[in-house]
Amino acid sequence: MRELLIASFRQALEQTHPARLTAQHLPEEVPALIVSVGKAAMSMLEAARERFPQVPFIAVPKAEAGRDWPQAEHGQILPARHPVPDEQSVRAAQIILQAVSRLQASDLLLLLVSGGGSALLCAPWGIDLPTKQALTQALLRSGAEIQEINAVRKHVSALKGGRLAAATPARIRALYLSDVPGDDLSAIASGPTVPDETTFALALAVLDKYGLDFPEVRAHLEQGAKGVLPESPKPGEALFQRVENRLIGSNQVLLEAAQRFWQAQGYPAVILSDRFQGEARELARFHANLVQSIRAHGQPFRPPVVLLSGGEASVTVRGSGQGGRNQEFLGWLGFYLGKEGVWALAADSDGIDGNTPAAGAILAPDTWHKAQGLGLDLKALLHDNNAHGFFQALGDLLITGETAHNLNDFRALVVE
Repeated sequence: MRELLIASFRQALEQTHPARLTAQHLPEEVPALIVSVGKAAMSMLEAARERFPQVPFIAVPKAEAGRDWPQAEHGQILPARHPVPDEQSVRAAQIILQAVSRLQASDLLLLLVSGGGSALLCAPWGIDLPTKQALTQALLRSGAEIQEINAVRKHVSALKGGRLAAATPARIRALYLSDVPGDDLSAIASGPTVPDETTFALALAVLDKYGLDFPEVRAHLEQGAKGVLPESPKPGEALFQRVENRLIGSNQVLLEAAQRFWQAQGYPAVILSDRFQGEARELARFHANLVQSIRAHGQPFRPPVVLLSGGEASVTVRGSGQGGRNQEFLGWLGFYLGKEGVWALAADSDGIDGNTPAAGAILAPDTWHKAQGLGLDLKALLHDNNAHGFFQALGDLLITGETAHNLNDFRALVVE
């Protein structure tokens, strides 16, 4: 069963590869410039360059330790850091803003966007980079949902929240791969070409909700809330008449590919939802309750059945462990099910779960017994946000390396 779980994840990734999805939505018209940003930047760019080999491009992928991106003819590759922006993120944003501002109204800009773009393109507005870095880290550790995080990001950026579209006179076709529950384009990489419905006042409310005290940020946001600073472009503004935003891939597409895999293996497979959000611990409790109901009553599904789910859990970090939201989900799932156990895999489709080197992990029916034999205190490790250490000790981490993919989280539970 372990091999089947891993195969279902890998096949789902293969069938929804960003290059394949991008190729289906490229324009007939030759663009004047291609810009590709995000964790899937290079795989999306691959499809665009195959169709338009002579068109100049700028790509901003996630920097990888020990990897040097070769400079290609006709373009620039500018790797930057994620999830916390760095000086290269600022440099990449400046180069792109300058390049798109030089385009003409008759030109077409092809923009390829995947998750991670919020950090990879950083154009601080009203604050400096160190403050932006500290703010990003605090937001990520706060347990805030991605929409809340992006509401703040959009109002301290000269590029996010539709501001990139405002920075160029060109026509734009933007292709988006979704890594957010509900596929809200304005939340993917903070929606650089998408109308923004959030406000300075909402960004301030997010800081208040999570008790984040950043005087420089607050001063900037308060100026905006008073009308001293211009708001981000809103729905209905004329500039969006020359912008076409397309969703080309999503978590739902990833889960459907996994569903086809399991059905081919003879297992009924049900997609619970592609929109799960909230604390990984509570999400695990829901899945554990569902497993127990299926086993006890055959409700709402009769076993055997494969439960598939996606979305993006969050973790409020209180301990010192490495964590990883998918590993934390599985740890709590194992805790709630106890000796009953279940076969399950949870992983981030980009191959990196939180700040760990693992994509996720695998839970087995005997995980509880193995942990007891090794003297592992699962509850204590979870309270220290150290699910990574737990699965590492068991040898049950899922290591894929970065996948050049980014369609959010993947969870599969096999209830036999």
